[in-house]
Amino acid sequence: MKKIGLLLFALLLISCHSNVKKENLAKLNGYWEIRQVKFSTGKTKDYKINETIDYFELQQAQSDNQIIGFRQKVMPQFDGKFQTNGIKENIKVVEKNNSYFIEYSTKFGKWDEEILTIEDSTLVLKNKEKIEYTYKKFKPFSLK
Repeated sequence: MKKIGLLLFALLLISCHSNVKKENLAKLNGYWEIRQVKFSTGKTKDYKINETIDYFELQQAQSDNQIIGFRQKVMPQFDGKFQTNGIKENIKVVEKNNSYFIEYSTKFGKWDEEILTIEDSTLVLKNKEKIEYTYKKFKPFSLK
């Protein structure tokens, strides 16, 4: 019985450890399109077409080795360009308790989201209300 309890405890520790690695944080750079929102109740909302997408741009700060940058909402155009309202949310990626978080700040407020998954074509973020946002890498429109 003790072995089963120990095994379950070990599995719990492993499942709580983030699978996001620091070297993969650069994959956050670029254009991301929301695919699904999963609410804390378990209900989901799927997105087929999006008028706006999120553009992330990160860089390593020279002074203190932090990862900083911005997120901006953009609207893809049929000619391959993007329109924006010019508003950028400042971001900083930080590690807390073996997990990575994006800390956002604007003149209106501050908040953060945990990075649950980051791969070449998939990004999953979770906010403090336990709402999960699943993104896919944006592919530009093509009229060809």
